Amino acid sequence: MGQDKGLINWHGKPQREYMADLLAPYCQKVFISCRADQKGEIEHRNYAALPDLYTDAGPLGAILSAFEQNKNTAWLIIACDLPLLDKLHLDLLFAHRNTAVMATAFAGTDGLPEPMITIWEPFAYPLIKDSLTAGSFSARSILLKNEITLLSPANQHALSNVNRQEDTTEIIRFLASL
Repeated sequence: MGQDKGLINWHGKPQREYMADLLAPYCQKVFISCRADQKGEIEHRNYAALPDLYTDAGPLGAILSAFEQNKNTAWLIIACDLPLLDKLHLDLLFAHRNTAVMATAFAGTDGLPEPMITIWEPFAYPLIKDSLTAGSFSARSILLKNEITLLSPANQHALSNVNRQEDTTEIIRFLASL
């Protein structure tokens, strides 16, 4: 992408802050996952920072870092590069949360679970830790290998993420059409 996706301003503030504010009504406490050198900057803006403990493990490392903060709680994990995620989809996720399975997630356009918009239950922690220890860094593969609740989004656009500059143009066009 060439820039920090969490700092892109889609809604009048940096995306990571927009997402933290969007999630606040659903969570006891919201953390912004970050590199250790970003902690002060995030806290200076009055948000709780959660530095990655597993710096070379991608998103799975961030999820495991959350569980290292508290192993006995469920973690709602949302990527900051989802500028179209809305309250409707968070309501849907929580309404259909299944605490009897490892996670509740949305299916992407390919029908596969989207690990970065998922509620991970506490018993996911040892599975994630074992996967990382074994050298497997795919959060999606953990979801595929275990029992989960998989939801269909009300609107597939809500799960659109921004990974490339071309994605930015598409999202800007979509937001302008609303």
